[in-house]
Amino acid sequence: MTIRLGIVGLGKIARDQHLGAIQATDGVEFVAVASRNAALDGVASFNDIEELLSSDVPVDAVSLCTPPQGRFTQAKAALDAGKHVMLEKPPGASISEVHALEALAKKKGLTVFSTWHSREAAAVEPTRALLADRKIRSVSVEWKEDVRHWHPGQAWIWEPGGLGVFDPGINALSIVTRIMPEPFHLVQSDLFFPENRAAPIAANLSFKTSSGVPVAAEFDWRQTGPQTWDIRIDTEEGPVVVSHGGSRLSVDGEQRVVEEDREYRNLYKKFVRLVGEGRSDADFSPLVHVADAFMLGRRHAVESFED
Repeated sequence: MTIRLGIVGLGKIARDQHLGAIQATDGVEFVAVASRNAALDGVASFNDIEELLSSDVPVDAVSLCTPPQGRFTQAKAALDAGKHVMLEKPPGASISEVHALEALAKKKGLTVFSTWHSREAAAVEPTRALLADRKIRSVSVEWKEDVRHWHPGQAWIWEPGGLGVFDPGINALSIVTRIMPEPFHLVQSDLFFPENRAAPIAANLSFKTSSGVPVAAEFDWRQTGPQTWDIRIDTEEGPVVVSHGGSRLSVDGEQRVVEEDREYRNLYKKFVRLVGEGRSDADFSPLVHVADAFMLGRRHAVESFED
């Protein structure tokens, strides 16, 4: 089976990650793109998803690479047209809308895939297996990067629904929700908002697992120089460190896993498999934790941010 795929949104993430991953994935034929500001040579190009769906270009599925604000309307239009849907993270701008999409896909017998690319990093599954047999004492997450490098000129990310620093922070939460052997919940949230922005530039979060294990997370978009994407797990059997965004694993001080980026290729392979099996994958737990962070968040004003 080959999925005839259209991409909606041809911005930085689509060009940096999706296009190459699609090209490298068996079972996917890239047939169309819908974007207000860009087109691709050799591929049918449209201004928006409505124009794509009403065209005579045969499409089986769409991959939505647009900002989360407004994505519900696009995903619903695709599902209503009988198309499978792949959602770039975060899957939407609110909890209620993503659950509505999941229910609609189920009703229509279609696949909706809420992707978390960081879960596809090489060290994630080995860490999950390792922690299942260890006694965890505490978890510490440090996710700090330079917003000007990764999101230059992207004004939408500072608006309500754009998530601010949780755009990268949700990647960390997607890993932690995957590797932890028990669920955890938020107990304290401190959010740091630039005076001129509607979304936070930094966040300090405290969680606890069901058995009381503390999980701390620090997210910051103001780090220059080397970037930090580390998760440190203190266990009774020794330290476990997941670093470089999930691509490396160190156990008891010894390197176990070192691998380059393969995340988006794995996502598209999984999408092909889900469609073939008639299943969805709609785990929204990382987004739930972000919503909790805003719900319980104590707001702190910091200096203005200018891109």
